[in-house]
Amino acid sequence: MRDDKLLTRIAGLLRQAEGTDNEHEAEAFMAAAQRLATASSIDLALARAHDRGVRDTATPVTRQVTIGEKGKRGLKTYVQLFVQIGRANDLTVDVASNSTFVIAYGFESDLDTTEALYTSLVIQMVAASDAYLKSGAYKGQTARQVVTVGDGYFRRRAVTEKPLSPITARLNFQSAFAERIGRRLQEARDEQRAEAVAAEAPQSGGSTAIALRDKEIEVRDFYRRASSARGTWRPSSARSGYSTAARRAGDRAGSRARIGGDRELPGARGAIEE
Repeated sequence: MRDDKLLTRIAGLLRQAEGTDNEHEAEAFMAAAQRLATASSIDLALARAHDRGVRDTATPVTRQVTIGEKGKRGLKTYVQLFVQIGRANDLTVDVASNSTFVIAYGFESDLDTTEALYTSLVIQMVAASDAYLKSGAYKGQTARQVVTVGDGYFRRRAVTEKPLSPITARLNFQSAFAERIGRRLQEARDEQRAEAVAAEAPQSGGSTAIALRDKEIEVRDFYRRASSARGTWRPSSARSGYSTAARRAGDRAGSRARIGGDRELPGARGAIEE
């Protein structure tokens, strides 16, 4: 059940976020966009709990979303960003083995919200990491990397410090950016849910919490029926290198990110290059 009015209102908040130079205002608009999406999600859950017609027409669906082209480096950080946004909007996500696409499971309105947020934030993530690399702030830093040492029976893994390369700096920056965005959106979602539960009449019997729990169970059961995924996806590998400095910079950028859906930069929906 697509709600175009909701998407229009969210898009308006996103444009307001991008139109201010005040970080606190941008944060408020971003939180408002997520809270609006959460409020709509709660309304749908309650409607489904009390109206058989709504329950029959609004059901979980799957949607495949392209992340980037096969063979490009850095797709995992794009996937990580999508997954973080999806979690804040009640989605379960499967990831292709080469990270070129994801399959999201959930209600259509939640899928629409996630895509709108992702389209804006992936652009900001790329722009912020580009600026970080151009600043040269990563130079002189190191990254911890797991390597194999020794020969034959004496081979073992060890942690070594290496100069921080541009690609490792970018990957760490973008991974931390995605994590920070996930925390911000989930905080806004949790606040909206708590307010909705607190605002219930005493005689309601906790219907909001029950409806949300039922929705969670329905998405989970739908996922178990519909998904054919195997294994566990991980956003990063110890072999790719870990940089505290780059992650700290990415975290700061994620905390300042403004949500907006009307900007477009060349290649922003593709993978990163070295």
